[in-house]
Amino acid sequence: VRESLWLSLTLRSTRSLCRAGFMEGQPQGPPNPAGMENGTEPCGEERASEAQETTVTEGAAKIAFPSANEVFYNPVQEFNRDLTCAVITEFARIQLGAKGIQIKVPGEKDVQKVVVDLSEQEEEKAELKKGANLAPGDQPRTAAVGEICEEGLRVLEGLAASGLRSIRFAREVPGLQSVVANDASARAVDLMCRNVQLNAVAHLVHPRQADARMLMYQHQRASERFDVIDLDPYGSPAPFLDAAVQAVSEGGLLCVTCTDMAVLAGNSGETCYSKYGAMALKSRACHEMALRIVLHSLDLRANCYQRFVVPLLSVSADFYVRVFVRVFTGQAKVKASASKQALVFQCVGCGTFHLQRLGKASGASGGRVKFSAACGPPIGPECEHCGQRHQLGGPLWAEPIHDLDFVGRVLQAVSTNPGRFHTSERIQGVLSVITEELPDVPLYYTLDQLSSTIRCSTPSLLQLRSALLHAGFRVSLSHACKNAVKTDAPSSALWDIMRCWEKECPVKRERLSEASPAFRILSVEPRLQANFAVRDDANPSSRQRGLKRFQANPEANWGPRPRARPGGKAAGEAMEERRRLHQNKRKEPAEDPVQRAARLKTFPCKRFKEGTCQRGDQCCYSHSPPAPEDTAAAASPDHPKTSYQNPPGSGVAAGPGVD
Repeated sequence: VRESLWLSLTLRSTRSLCRAGFMEGQPQGPPNPAGMENGTEPCGEERASEAQETTVTEGAAKIAFPSANEVFYNPVQEFNRDLTCAVITEFARIQLGAKGIQIKVPGEKDVQKVVVDLSEQEEEKAELKKGANLAPGDQPRTAAVGEICEEGLRVLEGLAASGLRSIRFAREVPGLQSVVANDASARAVDLMCRNVQLNAVAHLVHPRQADARMLMYQHQRASERFDVIDLDPYGSPAPFLDAAVQAVSEGGLLCVTCTDMAVLAGNSGETCYSKYGAMALKSRACHEMALRIVLHSLDLRANCYQRFVVPLLSVSADFYVRVFVRVFTGQAKVKASASKQALVFQCVGCGTFHLQRLGKASGASGGRVKFSAACGPPIGPECEHCGQRHQLGGPLWAEPIHDLDFVGRVLQAVSTNPGRFHTSERIQGVLSVITEELPDVPLYYTLDQLSSTIRCSTPSLLQLRSALLHAGFRVSLSHACKNAVKTDAPSSALWDIMRCWEKECPVKRERLSEASPAFRILSVEPRLQANFAVRDDANPSSRQRGLKRFQANPEANWGPRPRARPGGKAAGEAMEERRRLHQNKRKEPAEDPVQRAARLKTFPCKRFKEGTCQRGDQCCYSHSPPAPEDTAAAASPDHPKTSYQNPPGSGVAAGPGVD
């Protein structure tokens, strides 16, 4: 035992001396976080890979981004970041305006005061009032971009990656006290530190390496909460929502991005329930349903801590959804949350949907509000239009998903200062469509859904909108879908309008099955006579002005990018070639029959693999048919029965699959 202890101590001291000597011979410098993260020592190859970086300029920020896929960055989401900067700026204007602080936005002209002719007495009163508010020598307080505002907003970006979003906040949003740029990756934090120094915003942006959930849980106290929390994860933000609703201040802003649209759009309803507490349905209105499911999930998690959410802006764009909500505390308001959620009954045949509220709020004596369970369901066991069954989805948020006053403020600020953002045209278009949406009408139908259900030609958008307006109903577009029809008309009136349209463009009834939704819907005479004459108010203002309202492909192969991985491969020609090879990998390319036959002949038959083929090394997939004499010989009882007696090249080859 003594000898083993002495030997271990000797080896340990020798190892430490060797390590010290090795480090003395190495050039001094900051450690490589990527190597430390993987549990290996820094080496020359990793140092060389760090030098392979690309400079990215977006907005007022300039960052060094590694060419290898080690830190996530997606240029297509520039619209997301521009919109976030615009929303936080208006939020800061509201919050700091209540404290008597004005913000100065770059490129925004000072609002000229309106000159009013006052009498001498009123002018004296105004001077006295002004003098009472401001002490001698005092000036109105202002907050500019890049300066620390002691009473400003404390911002947290939980998953900062390269730090681009946090740096843009510091360089473009005025009225900030501090910005915490957090990420769990040591490689990302090292990159953030260098980018912060590159943009000279170290006084505002503070990089930090921690688990985003633990960091937010550590800021649950009211005095330590953040005024703005931005969560933009790769995939679902579900693991971070519980901590986020606790770490945001009273009336603070919570910005959440969800890129797992396959889950939210109904491809995996059970997965959606496990993440967001709601069942998603495959529907033409899946994008707005995704927004409402996320809002329901946020409100549900906030209710656990006597808090509730108030949506400011909810956007479905590209391959993700983005919501901006304010979080408040109040036990009385939390009781109303059940009446804000609803289940969705959707017909599997014609796609007609009905909403069923979970709770009911009614007035009581003394001006009080009484909450109780809602009564339902709103439909029978079968669809009243086509006789099919219903699917049950939700719960989802059934209240308005936008604050139109706040959206109008953001829209006005971007419109008066269009040079501030690179995607200003699209922001104006999307927000204009949002201001035109019906706020009290959840979900929507689409033109192709209505026409394909009854197998008829599709009416134009203006014709269908005009028919609904002539019938006395409200109608609008939706920013989530280009051919959406959002209306307060009941489903019976909507199908009556489509029946009237089918009379102008008849469908061959003999081709319809009697059990099909089209046959059952068209077999009923319409009680509402539709008028398809185009009205002037049927064309919305955003459409008349030709605004860029919906996404156009910004670049080739755009969309969700691969997840960042330590030591990822460089996104060069090799990556593009790999993407090209993976496209349409399940589709067999067209092949010439002669080439296919020649290719199949190069493969041995099944009996060759078993070792029972009589041809030996000359075996191929398609054998020639046996000669007539071989057939007669094979038929005789004295001849062994086999189908491989014909010599190679003796006749016409049989088709593939013949041994």
